[in-house]
Amino acid sequence: MKLGQDFYTRSSVTLIARELLGKYIFTRFEDRITAGMISETEAYEGITDQASHAYNNRRTTRTEVMFAKGGVAYVYLCYGVHHLFNIVTNNPDIPHAVLLRGIIPAEGISIMEKRTGKKYNGKGFTDGPGKVSQALGIRVAHSGISLSGEMIWIEDKGITVNSNDIKVGPRIGIPYANEDALLQYRFLLSPNMYP
Repeated sequence: MKLGQDFYTRSSVTLIARELLGKYIFTRFEDRITAGMISETEAYEGITDQASHAYNNRRTTRTEVMFAKGGVAYVYLCYGVHHLFNIVTNNPDIPHAVLLRGIIPAEGISIMEKRTGKKYNGKGFTDGPGKVSQALGIRVAHSGISLSGEMIWIEDKGITVNSNDIKVGPRIGIPYANEDALLQYRFLLSPNMYP
C-alpha cells in the first residue's frame, strides 16, 4: 500500500525516519520500475538543526522545496557528483527532511546494474545515499515531485521492524554541525533484517 501524505506530515521527523525502515521505495522512469527496501535513514530537523540545509530559516532556490507540505522529494547535488534523495516531512514552513542512505534492492536489479555500472552481489551496492539515487535513477530534476504520484513513491508491505532491529547513531559527514553532529538521528536496519 502506497504511503499517504498523512504519514509524511507528522511532526516528529525522527519517528518518520525510523518508520521508513522496512518500507519500499519505488521509481518508475521510462516505464522501467526499480525498488528496494529502505535500510538506512537520517533525520534533519530544519530550522533548529545545524546540519540541515534549512538551518536558521535559510531559504534559497535549492532549499525552498523543504518548506513545502510533507510528501515531496528534495534532491540536491553533493560535491557536484552525487544526487541525494530526501523526503520532505511535516507541515508547510517547517523544513524537516529525511535522507535516504541505504536500500536493499528488490525489483529491477538488472536496471540498477546498468545505471551503476556494477554487478549486484549483496552488501555495498546501495549502501550510501549517492548509490541509492544512482541505482533508482533519481536526479536533481526530480526535486519537488510528489511522493504519491507515479514516478517516485513509498509502499508499506507489512514488514514489522521492532526497536531491537534498529541501530541508532549520529549522522555521517557533518562535522560543521557542532553539537548537532552528535544527535542520534541516523537509523539503520540490523543485519538480521536483511533478506
